[in-house]
Amino acid sequence: MHRPGQVVALDTTVLPVKVLEDVFGDPVSVHLTLALDVYTHSIVAFRLSLVSDSSIDVAMVLRDMTMPLPMRPDWGEDMEWAYPGVPGTVVADFAGYEVAGLPFFAPETVTTDHGSVYRNHHLVEVQRVLGANIKPSRVLRPTDKEAVERAFGAIQSLLFAILLGYQGVDTADRGVDPEADACLTVAEMEHIIATWIVKIWQNRRFDSYAPSWDPGGDHSPNSLFAASMTQGGFALRIPSPELYYQLLPTHRVMIHGKRGVKIKNLWYDGEALDPYRGQLSRRGGKDENRYVIHRDPRDPCFVFFQDPLTHDWHTLRWVGLPEEGHFPAFSDARVREAMRELRKRGLAPKSDKELLPVLLDVIGGKIPVEQWPTQLTKKQRTEHAREVTQAAAAAADRPADAIAAQSAPAEPAPAAVPAARTGSDDGKVVPLRWHERAEQGQNAVTNERRRRREAAVPERPTPPPQDLSERLHATSLLALPDDDTDEPGAATAAAAEEEVSR
Repeated sequence: MHRPGQVVALDTTVLPVKVLEDVFGDPVSVHLTLALDVYTHSIVAFRLSLVSDSSIDVAMVLRDMTMPLPMRPDWGEDMEWAYPGVPGTVVADFAGYEVAGLPFFAPETVTTDHGSVYRNHHLVEVQRVLGANIKPSRVLRPTDKEAVERAFGAIQSLLFAILLGYQGVDTADRGVDPEADACLTVAEMEHIIATWIVKIWQNRRFDSYAPSWDPGGDHSPNSLFAASMTQGGFALRIPSPELYYQLLPTHRVMIHGKRGVKIKNLWYDGEALDPYRGQLSRRGGKDENRYVIHRDPRDPCFVFFQDPLTHDWHTLRWVGLPEEGHFPAFSDARVREAMRELRKRGLAPKSDKELLPVLLDVIGGKIPVEQWPTQLTKKQRTEHAREVTQAAAAAADRPADAIAAQSAPAEPAPAAVPAARTGSDDGKVVPLRWHERAEQGQNAVTNERRRRREAAVPERPTPPPQDLSERLHATSLLALPDDDTDEPGAATAAAAEEEVSR
């Protein structure tokens, strides 16, 4: 390796520190995904997730490598972009925000292990979009990925071992009760890791990883990246926000004339589909005459459609979402469970509006708020926390225009999201606790019942009743009628007598 980005090692491990999830506050274990540039030993991207990494998580880590990291409010000037060759103001103009001192580039080769997450059709498409090669390490060749393994060990000894909730590698390293010692939330842990990487790891002096052209010099990941910029230059290429849509898994479907598109048992619709309803896409091959829909599996509330003519991206909402108010986050597993419940009841919903009440029952919207911590098991609480965290990560990764286009977004999710590499504040979220999530489920049930009642009863416009004070002020009780005013019907009777006389 002789330049940054030539080889990037990618790996995932269980974080050796117990953290608190943001819904019920239970201690949980999270997975840490790390991307290390082999030449400069810079940690260019990382992610925390409550579930084992999936192909969408790997795709977003690869996307993070190509985007500059924004500065955070509590970071000082010593953590800003300070690499020679490209001034920080120029990078900030391109990115649209102040940039932290962390390298970013388009990776050429990504070395991984032999996990199934790296061997699927989605990652093959991600390689094509990014122009990178994802290659597994050779069998029985631990040196192919030793750099990232050593990085995990260094972070564990330098950072994780001094945090509360550390559980170590065996029983001799941990305390009496690591779960009881856990005091950091997932969002706080993510912020600590990001701060430590930018401020300490990137400026830490090399020992055995000094470059071959200066083995005795004092070098750090930042200084080695700066030297490579001086030697070979730096291609300032910041991808557009539309890269998020291109990295999502795709589905080839037909557009129904009235209902839209059906993906994973759910129907999605929007005005962007109007010009193509009932028409063929003129696509050939195995998916002949079908349209391509992109979907983020972390948040089934929305899918994304690119107009074949204008190439603009549009957000399609699930037709079962309420028109107003917040809806609890859910996953594909919840949808499958709701469909099984419908089959048990012998029901066949005609639309997703009828599927909504069953889905809310499965989520737990009818359980009283005060009974949530006691009625839900440990497994159910963890499922709720995972759904909320995944929805938060999806909301943070979406571009700002897609977030603004969502008139009725999913529930506000906790701040336990990865280090978003966008400068917009639209992707930020607020902490969410279990009682708020339970109330959102019950409010969704109430709103759905009201909608069904209003749809069943025809609308009858009735004038509002007149206020008593208005009636009293309109006519005075002491006013006498005028003498020249004819009685009611007098004019009509006079006209009738005149007609008879004629």
